[in-house]
Amino acid sequence: MKNVLGILNNIESYLCRFLLAVFVSLLFLQVVVRTFFNFSFSWVEELSVYMFVWFVFFGASYAAKMGAHNRVTFQFKFLPDRAIKYIEAFADLFWICFNVYFVYLALDFIFNRMNRFQSSQTLGFHLSWVYIVLPIAFALMTFRILQVNYKKIILNEDLRDPDSIDLDEVRAELEGNVSQSGDEESK
Repeated sequence: MKNVLGILNNIESYLCRFLLAVFVSLLFLQVVVRTFFNFSFSWVEELSVYMFVWFVFFGASYAAKMGAHNRVTFQFKFLPDRAIKYIEAFADLFWICFNVYFVYLALDFIFNRMNRFQSSQTLGFHLSWVYIVLPIAFALMTFRILQVNYKKIILNEDLRDPDSIDLDEVRAELEGNVSQSGDEESK
């Protein structure tokens, strides 16, 4: 049960890794086949584009999970740390509202407004299989936003944006690792 929860908690990461590996491999195959055999597969580029689109949307959900979406944070320098998480949560309410409305619009488009005969050019499957990523990813992103706010407000966890790590902290950590490995070598 713990493994299943671990997989579900990191589903975006696993999906992004899989999609990236497959579409890069397909594009590499296409380049090799074109270069050496003067031949190309008609379906590779189309499938790679669809996989890239899925990669982008699941990557956006993963960024929401990590709290790594871009935000304007300059104004927070003048506020106490305690207030920042509540202001961000309030701003996230607008994001959640947008996501819920977008999920509604995407489902309406896919199931009610999309041409029933619209299919992929070379692969031949219905394009609703490509567009279904929209409601899935935005619903997952909404869940991740709620999860991050729960961790920050209720559990009082410090979830910092991975991009906001101070460069001096990284340098100090690297220098600490270098000096530790030097100490181990001298023993």
